[in-house]
Amino acid sequence: MSEKPYLSLVIPAYNEQEVIPTLLTRVEAALKELGRTFEVVIVDDGSTDDTPRLLCEAKGKYPWLRLIRLARNSGQSAAFQAGFRFARGEVIATIDADLQNDPEEIPRLVKLLETEGYDMINGWRKDRNDTAFRRWQSRQANRIRNKLSGETINDSACSLKVYKRHCLDGIFMFNGAHRFMPTLVKMRGYTVLEVPVKHSHRFAGTAKYGFRNRALRAFKDLLGVRWLKSRYLRYEASEVE
Repeated sequence: MSEKPYLSLVIPAYNEQEVIPTLLTRVEAALKELGRTFEVVIVDDGSTDDTPRLLCEAKGKYPWLRLIRLARNSGQSAAFQAGFRFARGEVIATIDADLQNDPEEIPRLVKLLETEGYDMINGWRKDRNDTAFRRWQSRQANRIRNKLSGETINDSACSLKVYKRHCLDGIFMFNGAHRFMPTLVKMRGYTVLEVPVKHSHRFAGTAKYGFRNRALRAFKDLLGVRWLKSRYLRYEASEVE
Protein backbone atom coordinates (compact mmCIF):
# COMPACT_ATOMS: atom_id res chain seq x y z
CA MET A 1 0.00 0.00 0.00
CA SER A 2 1.26 3.51 -0.80
CA GLU A 3 2.44 6.06 1.77
CA LYS A 4 -0.25 7.22 4.17
CA PRO A 5 -2.09 10.27 2.83
CA TYR A 6 -2.51 13.54 4.72
CA LEU A 7 -6.28 13.65 4.11
CA SER A 8 -8.90 10.92 3.91
CA LEU A 9 -12.31 11.88 2.56
CA VAL A 10 -15.02 9.42 3.64
CA ILE A 11 -18.23 9.32 1.56
CA PRO A 12 -21.14 6.93 2.21
CA ALA A 13 -23.03 6.06 -0.98
CA TYR A 14 -26.33 4.25 -1.32
CA ASN A 15 -27.93 3.91 -4.79
CA GLU A 16 -26.27 7.05 -6.19
CA GLN A 17 -25.65 5.88 -9.76
CA GLU A 18 -26.77 9.23 -11.22
CA VAL A 19 -24.22 11.12 -9.13
CA ILE A 20 -21.05 9.01 -9.01
CA PRO A 21 -19.24 10.27 -12.18
CA THR A 22 -19.77 13.95 -11.32
CA LEU A 23 -18.98 13.35 -7.65
CA LEU A 24 -15.59 11.84 -8.45
CA THR A 25 -14.68 14.58 -10.93
CA ARG A 26 -15.53 17.36 -8.48
CA VAL A 27 -13.86 15.65 -5.54
CA GLU A 28 -10.62 15.23 -7.47
CA ALA A 29 -10.55 18.88 -8.54
CA ALA A 30 -11.33 20.11 -5.03
CA LEU A 31 -8.79 17.97 -3.17
CA LYS A 32 -5.96 18.75 -5.58
CA GLU A 33 -6.26 22.37 -4.41
CA LEU A 34 -4.94 21.28 -1.00
CA GLY A 35 -1.50 20.51 -2.37
CA ARG A 36 -1.38 17.51 0.01
CA THR A 37 -1.64 13.78 -0.50
CA PHE A 38 -5.18 12.45 -0.21
CA GLU A 39 -7.39 9.42 -0.59
CA VAL A 40 -11.15 9.10 -1.04
CA VAL A 41 -12.83 6.23 0.79
CA ILE A 42 -16.28 5.60 -0.65
CA VAL A 43 -18.38 3.23 1.42
CA ASP A 44 -21.03 1.50 -0.68
CA ASP A 45 -23.88 0.97 1.77
CA GLY A 46 -25.29 -2.13 0.04
CA SER A 47 -26.37 -0.37 -3.16
CA THR A 48 -28.68 -2.30 -5.50
CA ASP A 49 -28.36 -0.07 -8.58
CA ASP A 50 -25.33 0.57 -10.81
CA THR A 51 -23.32 2.28 -8.05
CA PRO A 52 -21.02 -0.74 -7.38
CA ARG A 53 -20.18 -1.17 -11.06
CA LEU A 54 -19.48 2.52 -11.58
CA LEU A 55 -17.21 2.65 -8.55
CA CYS A 56 -15.28 -0.46 -9.58
CA GLU A 57 -14.72 1.01 -13.04
CA ALA A 58 -13.61 4.30 -11.49
CA LYS A 59 -10.85 2.56 -9.50
CA GLY A 60 -8.97 2.05 -12.73
CA LYS A 61 -9.11 5.77 -13.46
CA TYR A 62 -8.50 7.30 -10.02
CA PRO A 63 -5.51 5.93 -8.07
CA TRP A 64 -6.63 7.79 -4.92
CA LEU A 65 -9.99 5.97 -4.81
CA ARG A 66 -10.62 3.21 -2.27
CA LEU A 67 -13.86 1.24 -2.13
CA ILE A 68 -15.43 -0.33 0.94
CA ARG A 69 -18.65 -2.32 0.49
CA LEU A 70 -21.03 -3.18 3.30
CA ALA A 71 -22.58 -6.63 2.98
CA ARG A 72 -26.06 -5.11 3.24
CA ASN A 73 -27.65 -1.68 3.60
CA SER A 74 -26.77 -0.69 7.17
CA GLY A 75 -27.32 3.07 7.30
CA GLN A 76 -25.16 6.18 7.33
CA SER A 77 -23.67 5.71 10.79
CA ALA A 78 -22.40 2.23 9.93
CA ALA A 79 -21.04 3.50 6.62
CA PHE A 80 -19.21 6.37 8.33
CA GLN A 81 -17.77 4.06 10.97
CA ALA A 82 -16.52 1.65 8.30
CA GLY A 83 -14.95 4.57 6.46
CA PHE A 84 -13.25 5.83 9.62
CA ARG A 85 -11.90 2.35 10.25
CA PHE A 86 -10.27 2.08 6.82
CA ALA A 87 -9.19 5.73 6.45
CA ARG A 88 -5.43 6.29 6.81
CA GLY A 89 -5.16 10.09 6.84
CA GLU A 90 -4.04 12.45 9.63
CA VAL A 91 -7.13 14.50 8.81
CA ILE A 92 -10.49 12.91 7.99
CA ALA A 93 -13.23 14.76 6.13
CA THR A 94 -16.78 13.62 5.38
CA ILE A 95 -19.49 14.59 2.89
CA ASP A 96 -22.66 13.03 1.51
CA ALA A 97 -22.55 11.49 -1.96
CA ASP A 98 -25.56 13.46 -3.25
CA LEU A 99 -23.49 16.66 -3.85
CA GLN A 100 -25.71 18.80 -1.63
CA ASN A 101 -22.47 19.19 0.31
CA ASP A 102 -20.00 20.95 -1.99
CA PRO A 103 -16.60 19.18 -2.16
CA GLU A 104 -15.11 22.57 -3.05
CA GLU A 105 -15.61 23.62 0.60
CA ILE A 106 -13.23 20.98 1.94
CA PRO A 107 -9.92 22.86 1.37
CA ARG A 108 -11.27 25.88 3.27
CA LEU A 109 -12.38 23.76 6.22
CA VAL A 110 -9.08 21.87 6.32
CA LYS A 111 -7.18 25.17 6.49
CA LEU A 112 -9.40 26.30 9.37
CA LEU A 113 -8.66 23.05 11.17
CA GLU A 114 -4.93 23.66 10.72
CA THR A 115 -4.89 27.32 11.73
CA GLU A 116 -7.63 27.84 14.33
CA GLY A 117 -6.55 25.25 16.88
CA TYR A 118 -9.77 23.21 16.91
CA ASP A 119 -10.05 19.44 16.73
CA MET A 120 -13.14 19.35 14.51
CA ILE A 121 -14.82 21.70 12.04
CA ASN A 122 -18.59 21.24 11.67
CA GLY A 123 -20.38 22.56 8.61
CA TRP A 124 -23.53 24.63 9.13
CA ARG A 125 -26.01 24.66 6.24
CA LYS A 126 -27.14 28.15 7.18
CA ASP A 127 -28.98 28.76 3.89
CA ARG A 128 -30.38 25.38 2.93
CA ASN A 129 -31.52 24.60 -0.62
CA ASP A 130 -34.33 22.27 0.44
CA THR A 131 -38.10 22.31 0.48
CA ALA A 132 -39.79 24.55 3.03
CA PHE A 133 -40.91 21.45 4.94
CA ARG A 134 -37.38 20.01 5.19
CA ARG A 135 -35.98 23.39 6.29
CA TRP A 136 -38.66 23.59 8.99
CA GLN A 137 -38.01 19.99 10.00
CA SER A 138 -34.28 20.67 10.31
CA ARG A 139 -34.79 23.80 12.43
CA GLN A 140 -37.08 21.97 14.81
CA ALA A 141 -34.77 18.97 15.04
CA ASN A 142 -31.76 21.13 15.92
CA ARG A 143 -33.75 23.20 18.42
CA ILE A 144 -35.00 20.10 20.24
CA ARG A 145 -31.58 18.42 20.01
CA ASN A 146 -29.84 21.40 21.60
CA LYS A 147 -32.43 21.85 24.34
CA LEU A 148 -32.33 18.23 25.44
CA SER A 149 -28.60 17.69 25.07
CA GLY A 150 -27.37 21.07 26.36
CA GLU A 151 -25.73 21.84 23.02
CA THR A 152 -25.28 25.03 20.96
CA ILE A 153 -24.61 23.48 17.54
CA ASN A 154 -26.81 24.89 14.75
CA ASP A 155 -26.56 21.96 12.35
CA SER A 156 -25.33 18.78 14.00
CA ALA A 157 -26.52 16.54 11.14
CA CYS A 158 -24.60 18.29 8.34
CA SER A 159 -22.31 15.65 6.81
CA LEU A 160 -19.67 18.18 5.73
CA LYS A 161 -17.17 17.85 8.59
CA VAL A 162 -13.41 17.76 9.06
CA TYR A 163 -11.68 16.02 11.98
CA LYS A 164 -8.20 15.56 13.32
CA ARG A 165 -7.74 11.84 13.46
CA HIS A 166 -7.54 11.58 17.26
CA CYS A 167 -11.18 12.77 17.49
CA LEU A 168 -12.36 9.56 15.85
CA ASP A 169 -9.93 6.94 17.13
CA GLY A 170 -11.96 4.79 19.52
CA ILE A 171 -15.10 6.96 19.31
CA PHE A 172 -18.33 5.28 20.41
CA MET A 173 -20.68 4.84 17.42
CA PHE A 174 -24.27 3.58 17.20
CA ASN A 175 -27.16 3.70 14.73
CA GLY A 176 -27.91 7.40 14.27
CA ALA A 177 -24.56 8.60 15.66
CA HIS A 178 -23.83 10.60 12.49
CA ARG A 179 -26.45 13.15 13.64
CA PHE A 180 -24.59 13.82 16.90
CA MET A 181 -20.92 13.86 15.96
CA PRO A 182 -20.09 17.32 17.43
CA THR A 183 -21.53 16.26 20.80
CA LEU A 184 -19.74 12.90 20.75
CA VAL A 185 -16.45 14.63 19.94
CA LYS A 186 -16.89 17.29 22.65
CA MET A 187 -17.77 14.63 25.22
CA ARG A 188 -14.25 13.26 24.74
CA GLY A 189 -12.72 16.63 25.64
CA TYR A 190 -12.07 17.89 22.10
CA THR A 191 -13.01 21.26 20.60
CA VAL A 192 -15.44 21.96 17.76
CA LEU A 193 -15.81 25.03 15.54
CA GLU A 194 -19.01 25.43 13.48
CA VAL A 195 -18.84 27.45 10.26
CA PRO A 196 -21.43 28.24 7.57
CA VAL A 197 -21.03 26.20 4.37
CA LYS A 198 -22.74 26.24 1.01
CA HIS A 199 -25.67 23.88 0.53
CA SER A 200 -26.85 22.96 -2.96
CA HIS A 201 -29.92 21.41 -4.52
CA ARG A 202 -29.63 17.65 -4.92
CA PHE A 203 -27.66 17.02 -8.12
CA ALA A 204 -29.68 13.99 -9.24
CA GLY A 205 -31.68 11.08 -7.89
CA THR A 206 -33.90 11.18 -4.82
CA ALA A 207 -33.37 11.41 -1.05
CA LYS A 208 -32.97 8.03 0.61
CA TYR A 209 -34.14 9.04 4.08
CA GLY A 210 -37.74 10.06 4.83
CA PHE A 211 -39.49 11.81 7.72
CA ARG A 212 -39.72 8.66 9.84
CA ASN A 213 -35.99 7.98 9.60
CA ARG A 214 -34.97 11.61 10.02
CA ALA A 215 -37.29 12.64 12.85
CA LEU A 216 -38.79 9.84 14.91
CA ARG A 217 -35.67 7.68 15.07
CA ALA A 218 -33.51 10.74 15.64
CA PHE A 219 -35.58 11.69 18.69
CA LYS A 220 -35.08 8.26 20.23
CA ASP A 221 -31.35 8.54 19.54
CA LEU A 222 -31.32 11.97 21.17
CA LEU A 223 -32.64 10.56 24.43
CA GLY A 224 -29.83 8.01 24.36
CA VAL A 225 -27.19 10.68 23.71
CA ARG A 226 -28.58 12.79 26.55
CA TRP A 227 -28.22 9.82 28.91
CA LEU A 228 -24.75 8.98 27.61
CA LYS A 229 -23.58 12.58 28.03
CA SER A 230 -24.77 12.64 31.64
CA ARG A 231 -23.00 9.35 32.45
CA TYR A 232 -19.81 9.76 30.43
CA LEU A 233 -16.63 8.97 32.41
CA ARG A 234 -14.23 11.91 32.82
CA TYR A 235 -11.05 11.43 34.84
CA GLU A 236 -7.30 11.86 34.80
CA ALA A 237 -4.86 9.19 35.99
CA SER A 238 -1.11 8.67 36.03
CA GLU A 239 1.17 5.93 37.25
CA VAL A 240 3.02 6.50 40.51
CA GLU A 241 6.73 5.77 40.13
